[in-house]
Amino acid sequence: MIVFYLLIIIFGLIVGSFISALTFRLPRKISVLKGRSFCDYCKKSICWYDNIPLFSYLILRGKCRSCRKNISLRYPLIEIICGLVFLLIYILTQKCLTILSIEPICNLTSTFGIWTLPYLLLISSNLITVFIVDLEERFIPDELVFFSLFITITTLVVFSVNELYLNLSVAFIVSAFLLLIHLITSGRGMGLGDVKLALPLGLFFGWPYTLTWMYTSILMGAIIGLILICLKKASFGRQIAFGPFLVTSFFVTLFWGNALNKIIFFYLG
Repeated sequence: MIVFYLLIIIFGLIVGSFISALTFRLPRKISVLKGRSFCDYCKKSICWYDNIPLFSYLILRGKCRSCRKNISLRYPLIEIICGLVFLLIYILTQKCLTILSIEPICNLTSTFGIWTLPYLLLISSNLITVFIVDLEERFIPDELVFFSLFITITTLVVFSVNELYLNLSVAFIVSAFLLLIHLITSGRGMGLGDVKLALPLGLFFGWPYTLTWMYTSILMGAIIGLILICLKKASFGRQIAFGPFLVTSFFVTLFWGNALNKIIFFYLG
């Protein structure tokens, strides 16, 4: 069991290394297929032995071998987060095979079977990329949204076509709700990227977990927004990237959606 845990963590670190490069290059229109990784300061290519996820950062003590400038903490942090998310998904999917549960992740396991883990790892990698790009650059690339939409529609068609139309209806409703907020606030309350992202994520959850996911996203955004305003890191009327809240609440709902559902529906009466 420990061996499988280590393998999934290593795989997560590798994917996280790719995501860290992708999220740097994508907003700058640099192809991920064009050349090796390079130092942000001296622009020298990084050798393969200095590009081993997490371990190279620790060995080099967070400094570039060529110019000795500090390597940004974003790279090891993204790798660690990706490794931990992959590990949590693996543990919970395996737990769902032995323990009866009605959490969303276990519902997926009962529907998709052995394909649940690769599907969730693929979707999670894409959403972590969305989280980082929106947090750093304040926009959500269309290609990431459409990739999630394509993968989710394809998976539902293959494994659960009966739920496709209901989930599509829910996805369009929640996306229209965010679009309304965008129009009313002239883009200050919600970006179009968030409106588009609601389509694949609403399609993923369907009813009633889309309500749980959206409620949690708005609650997180309100709390963090007020904290940032109190710390004078933001101001009223200024748009705060909402994509990171949509992604964070996606994982919260995926893992603990049933428990949250009970709390939210109780609160709503």
